[in-house]
Amino acid sequence: MEFVGHTLEAIGVVIIAYTALSVHRRVRREHKIDDAVFKKMKYEQTTGILGIILIVLGYLLQIPSKL
Repeated sequence: MEFVGHTLEAIGVVIIAYTALSVHRRVRREHKIDDAVFKKMKYEQTTGILGIILIVLGYLLQIPSKL
């Protein structure tokens, strides 16, 4: 169970890092924030929330092995 917890946590961290970098890349490439960028930001916000959920689930799965 601890392995699954670490795996979910790692996936969550990578997802959040990817979403942050992706938004910055899009704004840097476009040099403006228009509807396409806002749409991408909304999608990445949802993806970031998924990453946070995976981090929390990973943490909760690791707790029993620490007790």
